[in-house]
Amino acid sequence: MPSTDVTTLIRTELPRLAGSLRKVGELILEDPAAVTHCSAAELGRRTGTSQATVTRFCRAIGLDSYQHLLIELAQERGRGEVSDWGTAEIGPDISPDDSLERVVQVVGTADLRAIQQTIDRIDLDALERAAQALARARRIDVYGVGGSGAVTQETETRLFRIGCSVRAWTEVHAAATSAALLTPADVAIGISHSGTTRETLEPFEMAKERGATTIALTTDPRSPLSRSADIRLIPSSSETSFRAESISSRHSVLMLVDCLYVRVAQLTYQRASASLALTDHITPQHAVKSRRTK
Repeated sequence: MPSTDVTTLIRTELPRLAGSLRKVGELILEDPAAVTHCSAAELGRRTGTSQATVTRFCRAIGLDSYQHLLIELAQERGRGEVSDWGTAEIGPDISPDDSLERVVQVVGTADLRAIQQTIDRIDLDALERAAQALARARRIDVYGVGGSGAVTQETETRLFRIGCSVRAWTEVHAAATSAALLTPADVAIGISHSGTTRETLEPFEMAKERGATTIALTTDPRSPLSRSADIRLIPSSSETSFRAESISSRHSVLMLVDCLYVRVAQLTYQRASASLALTDHITPQHAVKSRRTK
């Protein structure tokens, strides 16, 4: 298992679990420390399920056994005791009466943790394969709608700046039309927090049928988008009050996009350097000069 907090993993997976499996996850999140002193049979009794259900829960979130879960919980607790992040005192809940200082602390800590957890769990081989594919691509399509649409536009902005032939598509008909014209020399990137958004999945699967290399950025490694991808990049998220996971994961996704951008720039150094040199003057030329009062 990647070196990310197991409670974060459970919190991410919980919406995709149902019935008795969800009950097990909810109790673990309620008091992780107490669970470390429970046997699988006892945890089953406390959740009104069974030892077999607890075992199935562990496998559902990607762990080998209940013993593996206990080890991960103990290690997470140990990291929390020595962490410099101060997360033991700052939880994810924000009440209407909390001070602005606490809001900043909670939100900032959640975002920093999500980014660090993404770094800890990142598949470097997948990241390298994705960058290599982008570097040699004839054309790059990026699909995403809603909140992910903003990240889609950012991905286009970064890659376009270093000379990639890239286009962001946030409307399903236009995206599907573009996907139908792709070839095995091209790459399609699908960005979706849930990995189940039809407007993103439809052109993504079409691009795969056309032979393009497909790259998924989604928090759910078992989602339809992830299963359809040749390469998967999985960001983390850290939910807080007033901010759903789909919002809090955006910083982590952008961090992965930045890693891809820099690696592609390395792999296409001459082209990227020439492109940056040709465009560096544009932003300063459009800056308004301040008028100094005498």
